Amino acid sequence: MTGTAQQNGTGPIDAQGPDHGTGSRPPRGPADHTEYSVEGAELLDELRAAIGKYVVLPSEEALTAVTLWVAATHIQTALQHAPRLAVMSPTKGCGKSRVLDVLHETVHKPMMTVNTSPAVIFRVIGKNPPTLLVDEADTIFGPKAGDKEDLRGLLNAGHQRNRPAWRISGPEHKPTPYPTFAMAALAGIGDLPDTITDRAVVLRMQKRKPGEQVAPFRSRYSAPELNALRDRLTAWLGPLRGTAAAMVPAMPVEDRAADTWEPLVIIADLAGGHWPAHARAACVTMTRHEAVQDQQTSLKTRLLRDIHRVFEAHGNPETLSTQDLVAALLQDADAPWAEYGTKGLNAYHLGNLLRDFNIGSANYRFDNGRQAKAYARNRFLDAWARHCPGLTEAAHEPAHDAPPARPAQGKPPTTPAGSLPIGPPGGPAGPKRAR
Repeated sequence: MTGTAQQNGTGPIDAQGPDHGTGSRPPRGPADHTEYSVEGAELLDELRAAIGKYVVLPSEEALTAVTLWVAATHIQTALQHAPRLAVMSPTKGCGKSRVLDVLHETVHKPMMTVNTSPAVIFRVIGKNPPTLLVDEADTIFGPKAGDKEDLRGLLNAGHQRNRPAWRISGPEHKPTPYPTFAMAALAGIGDLPDTITDRAVVLRMQKRKPGEQVAPFRSRYSAPELNALRDRLTAWLGPLRGTAAAMVPAMPVEDRAADTWEPLVIIADLAGGHWPAHARAACVTMTRHEAVQDQQTSLKTRLLRDIHRVFEAHGNPETLSTQDLVAALLQDADAPWAEYGTKGLNAYHLGNLLRDFNIGSANYRFDNGRQAKAYARNRFLDAWARHCPGLTEAAHEPAHDAPPARPAQGKPPTTPAGSLPIGPPGGPAGPKRAR
């Protein structure tokens, strides 16, 4: 590293936030950093290989993004935005907790927590904040997390500088601002709120395919290797905080996506080599993917709300046949279902849209002797609570005058794991699947 690069990187940082080129230092881009590109590029290559050794991420772009996110934690005092890393999985066993294990050994000042109080977070975030690693984030944002409003607000506000949380403190009850700015990784099952994912680099984890192998992670053996990389990141990036604060990199995206990805692109530009191009490619690919996911999520949430309306219109029966449910959805002229696909929504489309919510149809026999595929209302309760919380308050009891579906023969099958029981405890079993 040349003396000039060191001198540019050791200037003081304004306590109110990083210097973004408003003084004598001009904004700098990737072409200005060839003097230390070899050191940074090789170090990021090693970090990327080490992360990929222990976890299988959704894509090569995701692995690039995580590598840059880890490095960015080491200069967060120079950044204007603190991007979140949202590690989401549809079920257990997808590797989200292992991602946090690897992050814990590589990021700047890790603070791992599962269930902490906002007061603790308020007091540990300062001018040199930790990197928050939050496991089981679904317990913070789920339908039963009403007492976590302060923590949710803190995680949202901490994406940007100068968004303090004001509290009354001390015997004099003095209004006191507490800083919230800190990088954070949040791992949980299911989707996280839009307010988080809009401010995050999103990893949608999946179970490993047969043949996909990772090295076993054992703290005793794995931590020293990762800690050595962490220390090298600190040594490389520490003198470059001032330089990073002055950089205004060219971004391939706009608005909040640019705010979120800028710290990662800054790291890539500091490293040089292939990293600037790969960082921007990852940025474009992953933000486009999330835009598609957002569109699909909005459509699926609309479907849940419309199904809730259909059940209510029918008096909240315990089951509705797939045929009747699809027909009712198609009759809504203001809904998108008549134009869905090539010929409008059908039973196959409905099953696909509901699969992510773990909701499926089954064979039921109704009182009139008709046997048909149908959806049980209680299978929607969890999805309504999680994704449409306002609807559950207006839900009614199932209609008692609606003819229930009956089992065709034999014993009813066991209720699927994760679903709610059909019928009141100790009472009639309610609608049964036909065999």
